[in-house]
Amino acid sequence: MSMFLETLIGGLLAGTMYSLVAIGFVLIYKASGVFNYAQGSLLLFAALTFVTLTDQGIPALAAIAVTIALLVLTAIAIEKLLLRPLTNRSPMTLFMATLGLSYVVEGVAQGIMGSQVRALDLGIEDLPIFLGDVMISQFDLIAAGVALALVVVLSLLFNRTRIGIQLRGVADDTRAALSLGIDINRIWQIVWAVAGLVGLVAGLLWGARQGVQFSLSLVVLKALPVLIIGGFTSIPGAIVGGLIVGAGESLAETYIGPYLGGGITPWFAYALALVFLFIRPAGLFGERQIERV
Repeated sequence: MSMFLETLIGGLLAGTMYSLVAIGFVLIYKASGVFNYAQGSLLLFAALTFVTLTDQGIPALAAIAVTIALLVLTAIAIEKLLLRPLTNRSPMTLFMATLGLSYVVEGVAQGIMGSQVRALDLGIEDLPIFLGDVMISQFDLIAAGVALALVVVLSLLFNRTRIGIQLRGVADDTRAALSLGIDINRIWQIVWAVAGLVGLVAGLLWGARQGVQFSLSLVVLKALPVLIIGGFTSIPGAIVGGLIVGAGESLAETYIGPYLGGGITPWFAYALALVFLFIRPAGLFGERQIERV
């Protein structure tokens, strides 16, 4: 039983790392109905900017402040140069635009800051913690706490503030939001900036775990099954989807892997997502598709 609990808890904690990536996608999709493929590149850009600044001797807090400022400026530039000119275009056109944007962001970031693997030390040691006979990772436990805190902050932001009310109005009915005088362009800038900040948090945690490198941008592929399971428009769904994927991968690798020769982790999440597509296509917390003007 202790082995099962250890495997389950480890998987759940690891799943929060997937959730952090998926939350960024949810924010953009709620505001525009577009799957933002560039979220992984923004994650890489944020982590690479932070580690480059700290390598130059800049204190961590100052490096975070500069990185946040660059992410906000990037969000404004994306809205003005990419989204605004493509208003009224189909979701597929916008998806292709974010696909192209991802390569531009990756190329510029690595061209300026280099493409070598960079170590990132957040001062969090990956030490084992024992709860009775169950061992859990200190790093995964802290990452789960960060994810929970981030969800609470985002929930307060989008449910208790004027910006959040306007975002929900845009998500529910774009034309009605326009008729009420809501500045949609400003909402998009804010949402992209917040998604960038979420990407910063996820990028720092993923970078500390596996190093800051090109493969960080590929976590977008791991977020897809999380979104399919949880729903593309729900932050709680991103959390639940991440937990399901993390726990499912961990348990499958431990209990099914030996019968299949191992190597289940790379594909299990996608098989699980495929099952959910047949059972519940909109995801556990899915909503109707958002209509864009």
